[in-house]
Amino acid sequence: MPVLMVTGTGTEVGKTVTTAAVAAVAVAAGRSVAVLKPAQTGVGPDERGDADEVARLSGAWTVRELARYPDPLAPATAARRAGLPPVGPREVAEAAAKLAAEHDLVLVEGAGGLLVRFDDEGGTLADAARLLAAPVLVVATAGLGTLNTTELTAREVRRRGLELTGVVIGSWPGTADLASRCNLADLPVVAQAPLLGALPAGAGAYAPADFRAAAPGWLAAPLGGSWDPEAFASSYTP
Repeated sequence: MPVLMVTGTGTEVGKTVTTAAVAAVAVAAGRSVAVLKPAQTGVGPDERGDADEVARLSGAWTVRELARYPDPLAPATAARRAGLPPVGPREVAEAAAKLAAEHDLVLVEGAGGLLVRFDDEGGTLADAARLLAAPVLVVATAGLGTLNTTELTAREVRRRGLELTGVVIGSWPGTADLASRCNLADLPVVAQAPLLGALPAGAGAYAPADFRAAAPGWLAAPLGGSWDPEAFASSYTP
């Protein structure tokens, strides 16, 4: 798995911190890790972007952005408003392939959901994944409404002939409500893919050393961690 695409079921679902956790576990295992953010939106030229945050938390070796745009919008729209060239799927695939030749693992963090447009031709992260034949990891929310968005994302991944690695809950609440607890059983059913982790709410605020020490306990074995989905779910039986 030299390249893994990380997408969300929407915005603000914990995609960046999940990417950081996957990176941290891989780095701790002695793997060289690169993080690629094709299009960073909503930040100024001197501000830290998502890829920078992943590297800060995880210790990833290499960070690369292909473009950044000031408006917090979909990349295609943000590029158009800024009068800057967009980033297309082929550019993303070429950059990821080059990084993969020099690293053990490349994590490509998308913008928002799977079908957010990178350019005016409708290119998406899914198109880049298809060019690379790369698997996709879906980051979802814990509570009410997540089953619909997760199933729609999973269906689209499969419709495009892509491999769905699994689903990670990007922010597990300190006090889980009934919907969140039930979703531990229902998410892998609707996704037809395993639940591979649950990150605690606020994990992104951990000190890097604490984050790296805790990350293996948030992710299941296929992502290099020790998190046990059955044990976790049984502790929250509705």
